Parts: sequence; C-alpha cells; structure tokens
Amino acid sequence: MIVIACPGQGSQTPGFLHPWLEDSASRTFLGEASERIGIDLVTHGTESDAETIRDTSVAQPLIVAASLLAWRALGGRASLDAVGVAGHSVGEFAAAAAAGVLQENDALALVATRGRAMAEAAALTETGMAAVVGGTESDVLEKIAAHGLTAANRNGGGQIVAAGDLPGLAALGEDAPRGARVIPLQVAGAFHTEYMASAVPVLSEAAQSIETRDPALPLWTNADGSRVDDGARFLELLVSQIANPVRWDACMDSFQQSGITGLIELTPAGALTGIAKRGLRGVPTVAVKTPEDLDAAASLIADSATASEQ
Repeated sequence: MIVIACPGQGSQTPGFLHPWLEDSASRTFLGEASERIGIDLVTHGTESDAETIRDTSVAQPLIVAASLLAWRALGGRASLDAVGVAGHSVGEFAAAAAAGVLQENDALALVATRGRAMAEAAALTETGMAAVVGGTESDVLEKIAAHGLTAANRNGGGQIVAAGDLPGLAALGEDAPRGARVIPLQVAGAFHTEYMASAVPVLSEAAQSIETRDPALPLWTNADGSRVDDGARFLELLVSQIANPVRWDACMDSFQQSGITGLIELTPAGALTGIAKRGLRGVPTVAVKTPEDLDAAASLIADSATASEQ
C-alpha cells in the first residue's frame, strides 16, 4: 500500500507555491479557496515573507490548501483508489478531505477557524517548540519532562518535539539529552499541549455544523496511530488533537503493519519523507515539492499496483 502523507505546520517556505500556480486550474482552486475563507492564499504562497507565513492563522490554511492542490494534481496522473492517507497535525485536515470524510471547502473553513483559535491561544503566553533529534527515547522524554515541557510530537525516526514556555525550551537547549541536538522550530506556540486548550471549544463549535462521511480510503489518526473507519469520530479527534500530542511514530508503526510499500508526501513536502527515511527504512519515498515531482509519485503508485497484482 502507498501512503499519502500530508505535512504539518513549519513545512512552509516563502514562495513555495510559485511553480504550482503556473497551472490555471490550480490558481483558480487557490483563488476560490482564498475568497471562501477570507485569506489571500495566492499572495501568501508566492509573495509573503517567512515571518508572515509563520503566523499560525496564515500557515495552517496555506499548508492544507497546498496539500489539497497537490492531491488534485496527483489524482490527474495516477489512480488514488488504493492508497491510504494520513496527516501530521494540521495535515490531518487535508487527509480528511482526501479520504472523503470532509468536503474540501469544509476542511479549509475548519482549518481557518483552527488557525485563528490557536493563534489566539498562543498569544496568551510566550511559548514555542523545539525538535530533539537523536539520543535514546527514554533519555529524551526524561529531559523534556525535567524542564517542564511536553513531548508534543513523537515523530519516530529519532525525532521528538518538545513544547512549552520559552525559558524551559532555552534550558533544554543548554541541557540537551546525551547524543541529541535541540533545534528551535519556526512555529508561534506550544501546539498540541495544554497551552492550546482554549482553542478546543472554538473548533468544536465550528465542527458541529459540518457533515462527515466515513472514509473511502484507509485513514490513520495522530491520536494513537490507529486506523479510523468512522468519519464522525475522525472529526472529533481533529478537534481534541489541538491540545494533545501527535503520535506520528505510532502512525508509522501502523503503516508498516498495513504493508506500506511507499510513502508520498504532498506539498509543502520534505519533513515527513525525511522522518520516513529513518523510521521506515527501506520504504521508498517521494516528496512532492513542485509539479515536477508528480511523475515520480505517479510511478511509485503504478509500481506498487503492479507488484500487488503479481
């Protein structure tokens, strides 16, 4: 099985949508999405600087829209009927739309609400996140807890993201676990921790009017890495996940148990394929960063389909 992975916050870079918007259909899609949610995604994906697109209220809908753009483009090159999908953090909204749980418009509207609510929650206290790369998992978790921080993202492949107040993150940087590096992340708050609790009821209220369908494709949750077959339940998890850790490591374990034969990361790609090279050793990956990468992704899907028939 090929797994299509939708990236999370922090994967965006200035101008990353330039090559995608050379296609008129993609530009129309992004323009219409911008009008619906009241955020100029075209400008933010092509002209806005790093600081602007770091803003949570901008970054989250921008990333989800970009992933859906790439999903649509890939669907024009290959059959996506037999793939599985998963998203990392905010990428779960793109995954939900790809799997048919949410309509694209609803996914974008919800993620715009999520971004605003999380930005407001982040403004209450100065917080941040840092990736801890390397070391042993037990040592890393112990150090994170010792500095009053939360292991907000357990990504596998030797990467755990710590989140919490800035003094705690600074202390962790000076007291890194043995054999590990602490790398500050360009995000605006301690996501997936108790600091985001005030955003949960905001998204919960917005979600009440959203209709869901059960997923048409295998779909995994960040909550514990399990596969979710009930669309309404997946929406509930999207809401609660704001203030709970992301277990991408558990997702990758589930991918392996399901017989993963390749992983394709949608735009803005790179982070999840990097983790997969360490956590899913031997599994071929494709990072769809620009339209030029679509052929490689389509070939991986075709090769997997051929192998399954033999």
